[in-house]
Amino acid sequence: MAIPGGIPDDAELIDFEIEKDSNWATVKLKDGSKLEIKMEIISILRAGNDMNTGMPLYMVQATNIVRVKHVPRELMVRKPKDDGKSQPMYR
Repeated sequence: MAIPGGIPDDAELIDFEIEKDSNWATVKLKDGSKLEIKMEIISILRAGNDMNTGMPLYMVQATNIVRVKHVPRELMVRKPKDDGKSQPMYR
């Protein structure tokens, strides 16, 4: 039996294929920004069966991919120049 929020010991990793690639959802924020969001499935586990219906229970591990499509200029803030003591995170 599974502990709430945990993965049961007898869960089985299930192979899968994406039949139709999901579309990006475009979200317009109240501040004028536009984001595109897509869910990417990483793995699927079959974790036994529901006690009431007998249907299989599936656990899906997924992550969200977010890309910024538009940001109003007034929301952009530039940081002061580096003092040379630290390396930039990106080159």
